[in-house]
Amino acid sequence: MNNFKLLWSHIKIRRRKQLLLFACLLLLASFLEILSVGSVLPFIGALTNPEEVFKSDYLQPIISLFGITSSKQILMPLTVIFISAAIITGIIRIALLYVSNRLAQAMGSDLSLEIYQRTLNQDYSVHISRNSSEIVTSIITKTNLVSDGILLPIMNLISSSFIIVALMSVLFVIDVSVALILASSMGGTYLLIMHFSRRQIQENSLVISTLSTQKIKSLQEGLGSMRDILLSQAQNFYYRIYRDADLPVRRAFASLAFIGGSPKYAIEALGMTIVALLAYSMSNQDLSSSGTIAVLAAFAIGAQRILPTLQLAYSSYSLMRGSNESFKDVLHLLEQPLPKNSNQESNQAISFKSKIELKNVSFRYSINSPWVFKNINLEIKNGDHVGFIGPTGSGKSTLIDILLGLLLPSEGKLFIDGIEIDETNRRLWQKNIAHVPQVIVLSDNSVEENIAFATHKSDINTTKIFKAAKEAQLSELIESWPKKYQTLIGENGIKISGGQRQRIGIARALYNESKVLFFDEATSALDNKTEKNFMKSLNGLGKDLTLLMIAHRLTTLENCNKIIELDSTDGLKETQYDQIIQ
Repeated sequence: MNNFKLLWSHIKIRRRKQLLLFACLLLLASFLEILSVGSVLPFIGALTNPEEVFKSDYLQPIISLFGITSSKQILMPLTVIFISAAIITGIIRIALLYVSNRLAQAMGSDLSLEIYQRTLNQDYSVHISRNSSEIVTSIITKTNLVSDGILLPIMNLISSSFIIVALMSVLFVIDVSVALILASSMGGTYLLIMHFSRRQIQENSLVISTLSTQKIKSLQEGLGSMRDILLSQAQNFYYRIYRDADLPVRRAFASLAFIGGSPKYAIEALGMTIVALLAYSMSNQDLSSSGTIAVLAAFAIGAQRILPTLQLAYSSYSLMRGSNESFKDVLHLLEQPLPKNSNQESNQAISFKSKIELKNVSFRYSINSPWVFKNINLEIKNGDHVGFIGPTGSGKSTLIDILLGLLLPSEGKLFIDGIEIDETNRRLWQKNIAHVPQVIVLSDNSVEENIAFATHKSDINTTKIFKAAKEAQLSELIESWPKKYQTLIGENGIKISGGQRQRIGIARALYNESKVLFFDEATSALDNKTEKNFMKSLNGLGKDLTLLMIAHRLTTLENCNKIIELDSTDGLKETQYDQIIQ
């Protein structure tokens, strides 16, 4: 029940208004079901014994309304009422089906969007601590399971319950004992099936939740490592990983579909048997044949209406149980806390005119993990070109992540012009920054759209595009292509070379004219001449540009006025380029 309360808290207010429409349609459909089944008895009675129906006290208002004076005239209005009730009931049921399906998918979209928004706003430390396959599966697959297997079944279960109560009320009015037989036999059978299938449904739910993530993981790893797979001929290895996850998931879905759908056929046979036995029983009692026919007709139509409604209620229950584990995973991601600055939309960056300072900074990724470094003190002045070097594992990338504001120090503090950077203002500091990683992630779009990262095509500043491409030593190459800046580069830039991808990444950083540029092995794929020309262009960007870079190739650091050497045992040491090459 607590899970459903959490789910309700994440449903948008406008969806709750749509739920009100659903409730109104549900009440109207229930009333029309009563009218539709209730009109069977007088309609059949008018066919078999119109004189008795004409004398009925219950029908006198209708008789007076239509000005009926003889029993022969009563059949027409009852026929009209019966047909009208059936048609209107059908229309309302169709409308209810339409609204419930649209509403369930809309709420599923709300949940998917909220998970994605909350995930995007998580701290960098959260992203590096978990597998992206889990998030992708939850956003794409498991939210679909929640909308189709939780939200829609809830609405179907509610609507089925209302309609079953309405139909059974009519049947109890017609004959209490026969209604009890119908209710206990059909309802009892479904309850027994629910009891005995509960464990199997739970096991299927666990398989679907666990192995759906494994499927996405195997796809991501396989398709993302295609070059290595082809070279090592490991296609069968990744095929088997996917097969071992995919087949059990599909079998679990098949099992759920069978458990949810099979009782219908057994109950249909049971219902026909009950009606036949009732007919035989009534024929042996002292009842008029017309009365017996009318009662049996009412019960036959009532049972025909109740059976699919009972089946819908049962299959909805089965779906909800089968989607329970995925439901828990979705709720877990919906409860991700939003950082304090997640809604910070200010365009005003923290002013950076003087210096960046690290004071007694230590860092480790968790309380049980070893220290990456301890007691780092560093001062970087505005306009400095600083290189970071050191052996693998010395903490270069971690230190850069702290300077970027992606990670907060475990101990110590980061200051920008004397202002401490924390959770509340680090986004404002990051507005000064452009970052070029070693591995450039490019979208399957044009060169122009990749340089103007996360900018709508209509908002791209072409003047800045040309300027950034020229500074990145890329403009001549782009101008030589037939479609120039509209050239499509493929997924992750598969249609261009590694050096071209890296230069697009550099142009992306320069496009925003940031005050601080971070380069993490960003020129490693460039040839020596291109790298040298690029570094010269950086020197011409102005004295207020602060450049921080990690590099293994010492020539990259030639124009740095300060070099920071990190060592996992000796800590941080400041040096100069001339001292390194000696």
